[in-house]
Amino acid sequence: MDILSKLEWRYAVKKFDPAKQLSEAQLEKLIAATRLSASSYGLQPYKILIVENPAVREQLKSASNNQSQITDASHLIIFARYTDLNDSHVDDYTSNIATTRQIDPEQLAGFSGVMKGTVNRLGATGTAIWSAKQAYLALGTLLIAAAVENVDACPMEGFDAAKYDEILGLKDKGLATVVLAAVGFRAADDVMQHAKKVRKPIKELVETI
Repeated sequence: MDILSKLEWRYAVKKFDPAKQLSEAQLEKLIAATRLSASSYGLQPYKILIVENPAVREQLKSASNNQSQITDASHLIIFARYTDLNDSHVDDYTSNIATTRQIDPEQLAGFSGVMKGTVNRLGATGTAIWSAKQAYLALGTLLIAAAVENVDACPMEGFDAAKYDEILGLKDKGLATVVLAAVGFRAADDVMQHAKKVRKPIKELVETI
């Protein structure tokens, strides 16, 4: 596999073919890859929501400037940050580390303290920004994984986050919508698939110091 050719093939799909759906195995692989995304401390201060319900997606479409990707893609994946990120999230994570690596939880006391110090120092506004950044890291991993698996995707920010939270009942779950990705397969008549990818030349983009 040539990763560069896969990334050249990838683009933000404007029109999906609603008749083409991801298999369960394809979806599971994308989510498994996204789970392995880089995350500060490994804390993953977000939740991944997979929206399949057609009626719910119709509601979300109205809160997304009626963009067709919301309903026509095979699946809609939402990254939502925790709005109440606190010590309990850190405790759950360190407990998971101890169990997974079969080590004494006391050995993680210092690491736990560092994470709690970061969360508490940032405050509500800071943790909201930090958590959103972590969600975007996961989004990037999803987009690359999709390209590798020949699955199309479209990252999306053009939506009313407050409306999304209301439709999905996220406030009661301590979550807030950050960013979306529609995944599926491009329509044959999506003209953007034939457009050459435009990026800055490496000499302009990269500087070696």
